[in-house]
Amino acid sequence: MPSLLEVNNMTHYFGGLRAVHGFNLQIEPGQIHGLIGPNGAGKTTVFNLITGVHTPTAGTLTLAGKDIKGKEPHYIASIGIGRTFQNLLLWRHLNVLDHIRLAHYSQLSYSLFDAFFATPACRGQEKQVKEHCYQLMETFDISQFADHIVGNLPYGAQRRVEMARAMATKPKILFLDEPTAGMTPDELGRMIEIIRQVHQEFGVAIFLIEHRMKFVMELCEAIQVLVFGEVIAQGPPQSIQNDPKVIEAYLGTENIH
Repeated sequence: MPSLLEVNNMTHYFGGLRAVHGFNLQIEPGQIHGLIGPNGAGKTTVFNLITGVHTPTAGTLTLAGKDIKGKEPHYIASIGIGRTFQNLLLWRHLNVLDHIRLAHYSQLSYSLFDAFFATPACRGQEKQVKEHCYQLMETFDISQFADHIVGNLPYGAQRRVEMARAMATKPKILFLDEPTAGMTPDELGRMIEIIRQVHQEFGVAIFLIEHRMKFVMELCEAIQVLVFGEVIAQGPPQSIQNDPKVIEAYLGTENIH
Protein backbone atom coordinates (compact mmCIF):
# COMPACT_ATOMS: atom_id res chain seq x y z
CA MET A 1 0.00 0.00 0.00
CA PRO A 2 1.34 3.48 -0.85
CA SER A 3 1.95 5.98 1.93
CA LEU A 4 -0.51 8.82 2.44
CA LEU A 5 2.09 11.27 1.11
CA GLU A 6 5.01 10.10 -1.01
CA VAL A 7 7.77 12.36 -2.33
CA ASN A 8 10.49 10.72 -4.41
CA ASN A 9 13.77 12.33 -5.50
CA MET A 10 12.31 15.85 -5.46
CA THR A 11 14.77 18.43 -6.78
CA HIS A 12 14.29 22.11 -7.54
CA TYR A 13 16.35 24.90 -9.04
CA PHE A 14 15.73 28.64 -8.84
CA GLY A 15 17.62 29.72 -11.95
CA GLY A 16 21.10 28.33 -11.42
CA LEU A 17 20.64 27.83 -7.67
CA ARG A 18 19.86 24.32 -6.49
CA ALA A 19 17.48 24.81 -3.57
CA VAL A 20 16.42 21.20 -2.92
CA HIS A 21 18.13 18.02 -4.08
CA GLY A 22 16.94 14.42 -4.02
CA PHE A 23 14.37 14.92 -1.26
CA ASN A 24 12.40 11.81 -0.28
CA LEU A 25 9.50 11.60 2.16
CA GLN A 26 6.84 9.11 3.22
CA ILE A 27 4.13 10.10 5.69
CA GLU A 28 1.60 7.55 6.89
CA PRO A 29 -1.94 8.35 8.10
CA GLY A 30 -1.83 9.87 11.58
CA GLN A 31 1.97 10.26 11.68
CA ILE A 32 3.69 13.37 13.06
CA HIS A 33 6.81 14.09 11.00
CA GLY A 34 9.31 16.90 11.57
CA LEU A 35 11.66 18.77 9.23
CA ILE A 36 14.48 20.71 10.87
CA GLY A 37 17.65 22.45 9.75
CA PRO A 38 19.54 25.74 9.93
CA ASN A 39 18.14 28.95 8.44
CA GLY A 40 18.27 28.86 4.66
CA ALA A 41 18.37 25.06 4.50
CA GLY A 42 15.35 24.91 2.16
CA LYS A 43 12.65 23.77 4.59
CA THR A 44 9.93 26.20 3.54
CA THR A 45 10.85 25.55 -0.11
CA VAL A 46 10.03 21.86 0.50
CA PHE A 47 6.60 22.90 1.82
CA ASN A 48 6.03 25.20 -1.15
CA LEU A 49 6.97 22.49 -3.65
CA ILE A 50 4.62 19.93 -2.12
CA THR A 51 1.69 22.35 -1.73
CA GLY A 52 1.87 23.74 -5.28
CA VAL A 53 3.38 27.18 -4.69
CA HIS A 54 6.29 26.04 -6.91
CA THR A 55 6.57 23.09 -9.30
CA PRO A 56 9.55 20.79 -8.67
CA THR A 57 12.18 20.65 -11.38
CA ALA A 58 12.34 16.86 -10.96
CA GLY A 59 10.82 14.10 -8.86
CA THR A 60 7.36 12.70 -8.14
CA LEU A 61 4.74 13.66 -5.54
CA THR A 62 1.59 11.72 -4.70
CA LEU A 63 -1.11 12.28 -2.09
CA ALA A 64 -3.38 9.32 -1.35
CA GLY A 65 -2.28 7.83 -4.67
CA LYS A 66 -2.99 10.99 -6.71
CA ASP A 67 -0.26 12.80 -8.61
CA ILE A 68 0.04 16.35 -7.24
CA LYS A 69 3.21 17.51 -8.98
CA GLY A 70 2.52 20.83 -10.70
CA LYS A 71 -1.08 21.01 -9.48
CA GLU A 72 -2.56 24.31 -8.29
CA PRO A 73 -2.51 24.99 -4.52
CA HIS A 74 -6.32 25.11 -4.33
CA TYR A 75 -6.56 21.64 -5.88
CA ILE A 76 -3.95 20.22 -3.49
CA ALA A 77 -5.81 21.78 -0.56
CA SER A 78 -9.10 20.31 -1.77
CA ILE A 79 -7.76 16.74 -1.78
CA GLY A 80 -6.14 16.79 1.62
CA ILE A 81 -3.28 19.16 2.50
CA GLY A 82 -3.92 22.13 4.78
CA ARG A 83 -1.08 24.45 5.72
CA THR A 84 0.03 27.45 7.70
CA PHE A 85 2.80 29.86 6.77
CA GLN A 86 6.04 31.01 8.34
CA ASN A 87 4.81 34.61 8.11
CA LEU A 88 1.18 34.94 9.17
CA LEU A 89 -1.19 35.27 6.21
CA LEU A 90 -4.44 36.52 7.72
CA TRP A 91 -7.07 39.00 6.57
CA ARG A 92 -6.33 41.67 9.16
CA HIS A 93 -9.82 43.24 9.23
CA LEU A 94 -11.97 40.09 9.40
CA ASN A 95 -13.12 38.56 12.63
CA VAL A 96 -12.04 35.09 13.76
CA LEU A 97 -15.32 33.32 12.93
CA ASP A 98 -15.33 34.65 9.36
CA HIS A 99 -11.72 33.56 8.83
CA ILE A 100 -12.64 29.98 9.60
CA ARG A 101 -15.98 30.10 7.77
CA LEU A 102 -14.30 31.24 4.55
CA ALA A 103 -12.08 28.16 4.53
CA HIS A 104 -15.18 25.93 4.30
CA TYR A 105 -16.61 27.27 1.08
CA SER A 106 -14.81 24.88 -1.27
CA GLN A 107 -16.76 22.12 0.49
CA LEU A 108 -20.24 23.61 0.02
CA SER A 109 -22.55 22.28 -2.68
CA TYR A 110 -25.55 24.64 -2.63
CA SER A 111 -26.15 26.83 -5.70
CA LEU A 112 -26.31 30.57 -6.23
CA PHE A 113 -30.11 30.19 -6.33
CA ASP A 114 -30.02 28.49 -2.90
CA ALA A 115 -27.85 31.28 -1.50
CA PHE A 116 -30.00 34.07 -2.95
CA PHE A 117 -33.28 32.65 -1.65
CA ALA A 118 -31.84 31.09 1.55
CA THR A 119 -33.28 27.68 0.73
CA PRO A 120 -33.23 24.82 3.26
CA ALA A 121 -30.16 23.39 1.47
CA CYS A 122 -28.29 26.65 2.00
CA ARG A 123 -29.40 27.11 5.60
CA GLY A 124 -28.61 23.50 6.50
CA GLN A 125 -25.08 23.59 5.12
CA GLU A 126 -24.35 27.00 6.66
CA LYS A 127 -25.51 25.69 10.04
CA GLN A 128 -23.11 22.74 9.74
CA VAL A 129 -20.27 25.11 8.80
CA LYS A 130 -20.91 27.32 11.81
CA GLU A 131 -21.02 24.34 14.15
CA HIS A 132 -17.71 23.07 12.75
CA CYS A 133 -16.19 26.55 13.15
CA TYR A 134 -17.07 26.62 16.84
CA GLN A 135 -15.72 23.09 17.30
CA LEU A 136 -12.40 24.22 15.81
CA MET A 137 -12.34 27.40 17.86
CA GLU A 138 -12.82 25.35 21.03
CA THR A 139 -10.02 23.00 20.04
CA PHE A 140 -7.61 25.88 19.35
CA ASP A 141 -8.73 27.86 22.41
CA ILE A 142 -9.95 30.89 20.43
CA SER A 143 -13.73 30.66 20.85
CA GLN A 144 -13.63 33.67 23.18
CA PHE A 145 -12.33 35.70 20.22
CA ALA A 146 -15.01 34.63 17.71
CA ASP A 147 -16.25 38.19 17.07
CA HIS A 148 -12.86 39.91 17.46
CA ILE A 149 -10.96 41.42 14.53
CA VAL A 150 -8.00 39.10 14.03
CA GLY A 151 -5.49 41.95 13.70
CA ASN A 152 -6.25 42.98 17.29
CA LEU A 153 -5.46 39.58 18.81
CA PRO A 154 -2.26 38.58 20.62
CA TYR A 155 0.31 36.98 18.34
CA GLY A 156 -0.12 33.48 19.76
CA ALA A 157 -3.89 33.65 19.23
CA GLN A 158 -3.36 34.74 15.63
CA ARG A 159 -1.20 31.68 15.08
CA ARG A 160 -4.00 29.47 16.40
CA VAL A 161 -6.54 31.20 14.12
CA GLU A 162 -4.37 30.34 11.12
CA MET A 163 -4.15 26.72 12.25
CA ALA A 164 -7.91 26.52 12.78
CA ARG A 165 -8.45 27.94 9.30
CA ALA A 166 -6.18 25.26 7.84
CA MET A 167 -8.10 22.54 9.69
CA ALA A 168 -11.39 23.89 8.34
CA THR A 169 -10.46 22.41 4.95
CA LYS A 170 -10.62 18.95 6.63
CA PRO A 171 -7.11 17.92 5.59
CA LYS A 172 -5.57 14.47 5.66
CA ILE A 173 -2.21 16.13 6.43
CA LEU A 174 -1.66 19.43 8.23
CA PHE A 175 1.54 21.30 7.27
CA LEU A 176 2.78 23.65 10.00
CA ASP A 177 5.57 26.07 9.10
CA GLU A 178 7.23 27.20 12.37
CA PRO A 179 4.02 27.23 14.43
CA THR A 180 5.78 28.50 17.58
CA ALA A 181 7.78 31.34 15.99
CA GLY A 182 7.79 34.36 18.29
CA MET A 183 6.06 32.56 21.17
CA THR A 184 6.96 32.68 24.85
CA PRO A 185 7.87 29.45 26.73
CA ASP A 186 4.34 29.34 28.20
CA GLU A 187 2.79 29.72 24.74
CA LEU A 188 5.12 27.00 23.45
CA GLY A 189 3.86 24.55 26.07
CA ARG A 190 0.25 25.40 25.27
CA MET A 191 0.88 24.89 21.55
CA ILE A 192 2.28 21.41 22.19
CA GLU A 193 -0.92 20.54 24.07
CA ILE A 194 -3.11 21.91 21.28
CA ILE A 195 -1.32 20.02 18.53
CA ARG A 196 -1.58 16.79 20.51
CA GLN A 197 -5.30 17.43 20.95
CA VAL A 198 -5.76 18.12 17.21
CA HIS A 199 -3.88 14.94 16.37
CA GLN A 200 -5.99 12.84 18.72
CA GLU A 201 -9.34 14.50 18.00
CA PHE A 202 -9.14 14.57 14.20
CA GLY A 203 -6.65 11.78 13.47
CA VAL A 204 -4.81 14.02 11.04
CA ALA A 205 -1.19 13.47 10.00
CA ILE A 206 1.10 16.43 10.71
CA PHE A 207 4.23 17.59 8.88
CA LEU A 208 5.97 20.44 10.67
CA ILE A 209 8.97 22.74 10.37
CA GLU A 210 10.31 24.04 13.65
CA HIS A 211 13.51 25.44 15.17
CA ARG A 212 12.66 24.78 18.80
CA MET A 213 14.02 21.35 19.61
CA LYS A 214 11.80 20.84 22.68
CA PHE A 215 8.76 21.16 20.42
CA VAL A 216 10.10 18.78 17.77
CA MET A 217 11.42 16.17 20.18
CA GLU A 218 8.21 15.99 22.20
CA LEU A 219 5.83 15.73 19.24
CA CYS A 220 7.49 14.02 16.28
CA GLU A 221 7.73 10.30 15.61
CA ALA A 222 10.24 10.81 12.79
CA ILE A 223 12.51 13.73 11.91
CA GLN A 224 14.50 14.74 8.84
CA VAL A 225 17.41 17.20 8.96
CA LEU A 226 17.87 19.40 5.90
CA VAL A 227 21.11 21.28 5.17
CA PHE A 228 21.67 23.18 1.91
CA GLY A 229 18.65 21.45 0.38
CA GLU A 230 19.77 17.89 1.16
CA VAL A 231 18.73 15.50 3.94
CA ILE A 232 21.79 14.68 6.08
CA ALA A 233 20.00 12.60 8.72
CA GLN A 234 16.61 11.07 9.43
CA GLY A 235 15.08 8.86 12.05
CA PRO A 236 13.41 8.96 15.49
CA PRO A 237 14.09 11.92 17.80
CA GLN A 238 16.57 10.07 20.01
CA SER A 239 18.90 9.22 17.13
CA ILE A 240 18.64 12.69 15.56
CA GLN A 241 19.61 14.63 18.68
CA ASN A 242 22.77 12.55 19.11
CA ASP A 243 23.82 12.45 15.45
CA PRO A 244 27.28 14.06 14.98
CA LYS A 245 26.33 15.41 11.54
CA VAL A 246 23.29 17.16 13.02
CA ILE A 247 25.31 18.63 15.89
CA GLU A 248 27.90 19.90 13.42
CA ALA A 249 25.21 21.44 11.18
CA TYR A 250 23.77 23.42 14.09
CA LEU A 251 26.89 24.19 16.15
CA GLY A 252 29.76 23.90 13.68
CA THR A 253 33.16 22.41 14.51
CA GLU A 254 36.04 23.72 16.50
CA ASN A 255 39.59 23.44 15.22
CA ILE A 256 42.25 23.46 17.91
CA HIS A 257 45.87 24.17 16.95
